[in-house]
Amino acid sequence: MIVAGFILLAVGSADLVRQFAPRRWVGYLTVAVMLLLLGSVSDALVPMVLGLVVGALWVWCMPAERRAPLGFWPAVLLGVLSIGSVVWLGARTDAGLIGAVWSVRSPFGEIPFDLALLTVGTGVFLLESANLVVRAALDGEHTWRPAELRRAAVLDSPDEQPTASDTPVAHPVVPGAQADDGVIGVIGEAGVGAADTVAAEQPEPAGEADAVPARDPRAGFKGGRLIGPLERILVMLLTLAAAYPILAAMLAAKGIVRFPEISRDGETGARAEYFLVGSLVSWVIGLGAAFLVWWAAHS
Repeated sequence: MIVAGFILLAVGSADLVRQFAPRRWVGYLTVAVMLLLLGSVSDALVPMVLGLVVGALWVWCMPAERRAPLGFWPAVLLGVLSIGSVVWLGARTDAGLIGAVWSVRSPFGEIPFDLALLTVGTGVFLLESANLVVRAALDGEHTWRPAELRRAAVLDSPDEQPTASDTPVAHPVVPGAQADDGVIGVIGEAGVGAADTVAAEQPEPAGEADAVPARDPRAGFKGGRLIGPLERILVMLLTLAAAYPILAAMLAAKGIVRFPEISRDGETGARAEYFLVGSLVSWVIGLGAAFLVWWAAHS
């Protein structure tokens, strides 16, 4: 499981650096030094190097500024590699230097260092890397269904309807939106699961926007960037805690909250599909993370 821990930690940290660090090379260097120290004190230099290599390949395969060149496949390969390393490699009997002094207890018993690293790496991956995975899945839908994408580009303007020839319609571009083949995409800058970022970043009508005070803290609030990561973390924690009724209620509540927007789809159904694809991919990632930690804890 130490291999999966280093891989997920490297990938997740690299994506956080890309998203938030003002100077990426400083952030990448910091991540490399941090992983080097962890690998040294835990006698896991080979898994650490593998994590760095996979992290570098992930940054190349899953760019944050443009469409992923390999589509959704890097995420699939990463999932197979992580699950395989946890299921088949199992836990180590010796955690090196840090294993001699490591002692962390919980209500469920003592937590080994390898399990703690895997849990931290999984949590870091759910923050920003999972956003890229969801965006890659939605990009794949756009690639295969260009006509519906053109209609989806104007869904947030009820007065505009796509023409019979599916000619792209001029439409306000939200911050971070992407354009592809003349089609204005509606994917948020962070690629958050479901349509949360789209709803959060849609421009308000002119009359309402002018009415918002300049110092109002709600002005420019982009809560959609937080919904996806928080949702996945909650899915992971509630699944590990076996709180399935609460988990089901939370997922159902999200659908109820989004229902008014989805109900305005009309005949295309593009908004509903966008919501379902993004939500399902996001939930699968959260459940997969819970499975990794659960299997590692019981192996």
